[in-house]
Amino acid sequence: MDLISLLRQPEGKTLEYKRDLSSPEGVLRSIAAFANTAGGVVLVGVESRSRRVLGIADPLETEERLANLISDSIIPVLVPDLEVFPWRRTHLLAVRVYPSSSRPHHLKRMGPEAGVFVRVGSTNRRADSALIEELRRLVRNESFDEQPMPDLNSEAIDFRATSESFAHARTLKRADLVTLRLTAQYQGREVPTVGGMLLFGRDKERYFPDAWIQAGRFHGNDRRRILDTKEIHAHLVPVVEQAVQFIQRHTSREAIIEGVRRTDRWIFPLTAVREAVVNAVVHADYSQRGAPIRISVFDDRLEVESPGLLPFGLTVEDIRKGVSKLRNRVIGRVFRELGLIEQWGSGIQRMIGACEEAGLEPPHLEEVGTHFRVILFAVRRRAPVLGELERRIIEALQKESGLRTRELALAIRRTERATRSRLIALVERGLVVEIGTGPTDPQRRYFLAVQEGS
Repeated sequence: MDLISLLRQPEGKTLEYKRDLSSPEGVLRSIAAFANTAGGVVLVGVESRSRRVLGIADPLETEERLANLISDSIIPVLVPDLEVFPWRRTHLLAVRVYPSSSRPHHLKRMGPEAGVFVRVGSTNRRADSALIEELRRLVRNESFDEQPMPDLNSEAIDFRATSESFAHARTLKRADLVTLRLTAQYQGREVPTVGGMLLFGRDKERYFPDAWIQAGRFHGNDRRRILDTKEIHAHLVPVVEQAVQFIQRHTSREAIIEGVRRTDRWIFPLTAVREAVVNAVVHADYSQRGAPIRISVFDDRLEVESPGLLPFGLTVEDIRKGVSKLRNRVIGRVFRELGLIEQWGSGIQRMIGACEEAGLEPPHLEEVGTHFRVILFAVRRRAPVLGELERRIIEALQKESGLRTRELALAIRRTERATRSRLIALVERGLVVEIGTGPTDPQRRYFLAVQEGS
C-alpha cells in the first residue's frame, strides 16, 4: 500500500480518513459499507477535510482495539487487513477492506435490517430492503430480471411486439422466449420473467410502475422553468429511440467551419446521447420504487439519471476503464442481440470518446442517493487559466513530485513567501495537494492532485 498515493486522493467511494477511534461506530460503518460495496481503505490518523496528518499515539494498542471492535461488532465475521505505517515521528493505521462474498454485512448492535450500510460517494448510506435484497442476489449470482413471475402466464408477454423488435435480426419463434429468458419454467408452467415483462409485457407498469422515462427540457441551466415535458411509456426497446428523439428535438445544432467546408453537428454527440440512454435503460435497478428514469435537457448540459447505484463491486473509475457488470442479464442479452449494445463494458468508453472527439468536457459520472447519473456537457473543453508562476509550479511538480516549498521556490526563482502564496491558491483550486501535519510543518510536501478517473 502506497501511503503517499492514498494521501494525495480525496475521500471517495473507496477511501475514508478518520482522525482517531474516539467515535468507533463511524469507522465500523465505513468498514461494513466498503465490504458490502466495492472495498476500500480507512486511514486512521488523518483529518478528513484538510487531509492533515495527525498520526496515532499508540499504534499497536489502536490496531488491537480496532481488530476487536470489528470482530465483535460486524456480522457476518469480517477480517480486513490492518497495517501500521510509520510517518515521521508518529504512525498511521490503514484498514484495507475487500468486497466480501458474505455480504450483506451489518452492525450487530443495529440488527440485519437497520444495520446494513453501503458506500455512496464519500458517505455511508443505510441500505433499505431493496438494496439488501440486491446484495443477497449478488452473493447468489442472480439478477433481478431473471426471476420468474409465478402469478402470471406466458400470454402476459406480447409476442407480436417481441417479434417486431427482432424482425431485422431474425424470425422469432415462441420457443425462443425461453431461450432468451423472457419466460421460464416454474412448477411445470411457462411464466414470464421480470425481464420479459419489462421488455415486452402487455401490462408492465401494473407490476413495475416506475419502468418508464420522464423527459424534460428546461430553460437556462436550472429547473426553475420547464419548457416541455414528455412521459415515455413504451416497451424498453422503442423507449430508447423515443428518448433520443426528444433530446434531439430540444437540442440545437452548431455550424463547424473547417477550411472551406461547413459541417452542422449536434451540440451533444448523438453517439454519447444514445449510449447514455441505453446505459440507463439496461442498468437501471427496476426493483426500486419511487422514481423512473429521468432525462433533463438544459442549455449547458444533458442529465440522464436512472434508479440504482453502480453494481456492487464497481467504482466510477472501473467503468471508465471498461470494466462492466451487467445488472439485468435478460435485458442486456436482448439489447445486445438487437444491436443496441455492441460489446460489454464499451458503452461508457464510446461516450467518453465521442465527447473528446467533439472537443467537449468528458462526461461526468456520479452516484446520487440511490441513483446513477450521467452528465454530458455542451461547453467546449477549457484548460485551467493559470498565471505564469502557477504554470511553472505545475511544470516543476510534473517533473518531480513531492517537493517542499523551498525546492519549488528555487525552481520558479521566487522567494519562499511568494511561492507559498501561489501554492495556497493552487491547493484551493484543487490542482495541488499539500501533505503534512499542518501549515507550519517544515517537512510538508506538494503533489499534483489526483483527478477523477485517473
